[in-house]
Amino acid sequence: MNANASGALRLYLIRHGETEWSLTGRHTGRTDIPLTRNGEDEARALGRRLPDIPFSHVLSSPLKRALRTCELAGLDTIPEIEPDLAEWDYGDYEGLRSLDIRKARPDWDVYRDGCPGGEMPAQISARADRLIARLLKLDGNVALFSHGQLGCVLAMRWIGLAANEAQHFTLGTASFSVFAFDPHHAGVPVIALWNARSA
Repeated sequence: MNANASGALRLYLIRHGETEWSLTGRHTGRTDIPLTRNGEDEARALGRRLPDIPFSHVLSSPLKRALRTCELAGLDTIPEIEPDLAEWDYGDYEGLRSLDIRKARPDWDVYRDGCPGGEMPAQISARADRLIARLLKLDGNVALFSHGQLGCVLAMRWIGLAANEAQHFTLGTASFSVFAFDPHHAGVPVIALWNARSA
């Protein structure tokens, strides 16, 4: 961490609302599926928790489930598309559930093993680091509309842990988390809030 150690930067990581695949536990990387009706309701409810936050920047994954969540949350700013906020590329495992993958690979863990034909942990970690380096050049409250597993990796890299430690974290749909700096220890990145839900 460097550029914004003053504490002026606060990142609001917002996971998209429910989709059919998130509801059934199917890994949804680059497949561009919409929110369910419940997911749209979740996004609107999330917006009621965010309206008093003055965002200096709003960034979103290019995938429509993230963009629609941003729209329904009611932020006044048109989001900047940030490709590095896209979900993990699951490659050959796209659309599969973890329990299906583990029939062939009983010990498989995405954060440790990655996905054949998709991204490996070193790649997702490098992507998160590249994104953090850009975010550190910003000031104020920054909204990041993104996804579950990418979000967990981003949190780990924010506090300097390896991407595989993300296996101990989870993000619910239409949740938000806050990454900031410890006000009592300048330059120390912290997770100030994790997985807050609107309901």
